[in-house]
Amino acid sequence: MLVGYVLKRYPRYSETFVVNEILAHETAGLNIEIFALRPPSDTHFQNIISQVRSPVTYIKKPIQGRVSASLNSLAPTAASYFWAELQEAAKIIPDFWSKLAIAEGEQASTVYQAAWLAREAKLKGITHLHAHFGSVATSVARLASHFTGIPYTFTAHAKDIFHESVEFADMERKLKDASTVVTVSDYNLNYLQQTYPQAAQQVKRIYNGLDLRHLQYSSPADRPPLIISVGRLVEKKGLSILIDACAILKQRNCEFQCQIVGTGSLETALKQQIQDLELQSFVEIIGLRPQNEVFQLVQQAAVFAAPYVIGKDGNRDGLPTVLLETMALGTPCVSTDVTGIPEVVRHGETGLIVPQNNAEKLAFSLQELLTDSALRVRLSTQARQLIKSEFDIYCNTAVLRGLFCTQRRTLAWAGSPTCAKCLSRRDAEEL
Repeated sequence: MLVGYVLKRYPRYSETFVVNEILAHETAGLNIEIFALRPPSDTHFQNIISQVRSPVTYIKKPIQGRVSASLNSLAPTAASYFWAELQEAAKIIPDFWSKLAIAEGEQASTVYQAAWLAREAKLKGITHLHAHFGSVATSVARLASHFTGIPYTFTAHAKDIFHESVEFADMERKLKDASTVVTVSDYNLNYLQQTYPQAAQQVKRIYNGLDLRHLQYSSPADRPPLIISVGRLVEKKGLSILIDACAILKQRNCEFQCQIVGTGSLETALKQQIQDLELQSFVEIIGLRPQNEVFQLVQQAAVFAAPYVIGKDGNRDGLPTVLLETMALGTPCVSTDVTGIPEVVRHGETGLIVPQNNAEKLAFSLQELLTDSALRVRLSTQARQLIKSEFDIYCNTAVLRGLFCTQRRTLAWAGSPTCAKCLSRRDAEEL
């Protein structure tokens, strides 16, 4: 097989789960071509990106040599490039013009990139297309699949499901036309099947996985009273609630320091909040850090704060990778009852759950973990065991590769014998 991964942007600082997935596929011997609709826009990148061997093609501007023969104008316009790309695609895709009718209502840029991808997929011998997020990347993959007959799947995460901008009819088409759809939590699975009862019956839950070889557990028994939080400084991360909770801890004379790793649109407002509450000597926003440095910071902390909320626009986290990584590393977590988070942060078992937007209860749980070493060790030990059993990247990507197959075949193809052992009898029968 040769699988084309279709992504809106690649690489992205916050999407380590995509990189982890690709690396695990490569380790199992799967051939991958990465197609990105946009160039990267981040100023920092995670170090693991350098380990990816798959080639990357950016579907952005026309390749001059490819379409120049189809252009008659001395001063090509966007319209002439668009038309030339369609003509180039039609040269190698049978019945392309009759298939183009399915693109009715799509954005011109989506149709252009889909035609571009369809042609590249045929030329490169792509046998399957897989997109991440059910938004523009899946729109492009869906059209390219229709043009070429190459099946497509996609992984639905969070914003692409819950945001107010999601169009019901558009998502329903994508769910219906995909050979299979994957989502990252049982909460998401239930939501999709209730919202799209006819189209979402084939959706399967596969958790994002971690390479546990690079995430060694460290006991939190003897750590300084440090709170850490890692994430983009945006509404859904709930960091203003964390800062309010820190103000409560200060009022209680609780010994602590808090570090927030990340940047984002709310950085100025959050820094002003820290100043207004006179928390400058307690709370610090330290910006972006490479992944290996983030892991070191996490393992120095007594507790990880993840006070996620549902944004006013419906945006929310699905099951943040940093939460899984933190649990694997041995730092106990306090989080909220948002989306699939309680599936992994099980209250009193693998972490502590508090209601969203509740600074008082967040402060209480943070103080509990800051001051109770035995509780930290118990929760972190059980959290590590859960991550090992449910979130191993090699087991979970083996299941995903099985879904890429266009014909039923033995699971031995999907990777090492170890991966096959991780699959349940039901999964084996389905694949």
